[in-house]
Parts: sequence; C-alpha cells; structure tokens
Amino acid sequence: MQQRLPSLRNPAILFAHRGARAHALENTLDAFELALRLGATGLETDAWITEDGVPVLDHDGIVRRGLLRRPFSNEIRSALPAHIPSLDDLYRTCGTDFELSIDIKDDEAFDAVISVARKHEAEARLWLCHPNWEMLAESRSKTNARLVNSTRLKHMKHGPERRAAELAAAGIDAVNLHHSDWSGGLTTLFHRFNRYCIAWDAQHVRIIRDLIRMGIDGVHSDHVDRLQAGFNEAD
Repeated sequence: MQQRLPSLRNPAILFAHRGARAHALENTLDAFELALRLGATGLETDAWITEDGVPVLDHDGIVRRGLLRRPFSNEIRSALPAHIPSLDDLYRTCGTDFELSIDIKDDEAFDAVISVARKHEAEARLWLCHPNWEMLAESRSKTNARLVNSTRLKHMKHGPERRAAELAAAGIDAVNLHHSDWSGGLTTLFHRFNRYCIAWDAQHVRIIRDLIRMGIDGVHSDHVDRLQAGFNEAD
C-alpha cells in the first residue's frame, strides 16, 4: 500500500535556481541570501565533492586556470576560487528555514551532502535530485531527505504511469520535469501515485502561474520576482 506523502506547507515551493541567478552571481552566498530576502521559499543548487571530501556548490564543477581545466574532485577545498561556497557555508550563512533542492552532479557527493544537512538538522527539508531513479532507490534507506527523479517526459521509455508506479514503489518522492512537459493531466497522474511534481526552467510569469494552477508542488526559476508574481496571479 502506498504511503501518502506529507502535504507541503504552501501550495508550491518557489525555488530560486542557482540562488536566483537573474539577480546575482549564481551559486554564491550573496545570491542565496538575496533570493531568500526577495521571497524565495526554496533554493536550488548543484553539488560536487572535492578531493578532501567537502561538498561544494557550483554548476560546472570545473576549475579553470588559464588553459587548464581541473574537476573539483582533483582539488582540495582550500584551492577552489573564493566565491564557490561549501554546503556548510550555505547553512551557516542562510540558516535552515527554507527548502533546499540539490542537483547531485557527482555521485560521490551524495553521502557527504546528507551528512552536512544532518549536522545542521536540515535533512528533512532537503530535496536530492538525480536523473537515475534506480541509483536514488538504492540510497532510500540512508536518508529522510526527499529524493527526486530529474528527467524529461521523452526519457520515460515505458510512459509516465509506469514511471510514477516505479517511483512510488521505490520510495522516490518526486519527479522534476521541464516546465513544457507538464500538464494538468500529468500532475493529476503523479499525484494519484502520491508523488510530488516539480517544474524547472520556468522563467516567465504566465508559465509559473499556469504551473501552479495545474497543481505543481515546486517551481524552479532564475527570477524570484516572477515566481512571486506567478504565484499571486494563480490565486
């Protein structure tokens, strides 16, 4: 028997993508702080692991020195550029009173991310995103964070109903699709299996408004002001 997921506190989480990159340098502490001040109820970022085991937040995970490009996994934390924060830096600066969506870019970062969130008593408000839902399923017993299958509708080889059933059976809490993949019927389908529905790359007020009206549970955007406007228009 499927267990119903707990209701969200708000009709939809307003996730500031890379810390509201339309308003400040992406994936920086300044961007994360500003996003929350502007009214975001969630932050979104990407996690990598350094050579010395520190989860850090950056989109590309590459250090560029002249013509050289080195992955974060080959660099110690102290050697990274100063503007790149660690997950610990984020919690120490911004606190924990928000939802945090983390795209796991390096599978080796998964356990370290959970460990840091647990240290800050923020694990229950963590959304861990990965394109491989089977990998997430293997880690279900490790954490009470919400696990999110980030994918596209076209990649669901056996269709969305089969995927919804698989996610429910595996304990994967949510599916995260490009905003253009979502419809009212699709949100209804995943909600029937008690899975959260999340949309990414929603950059215009009308798109955000329509997503919220169709019952989406979380929206990712670069623009916190447009998230707010879309949320208000959806009422």
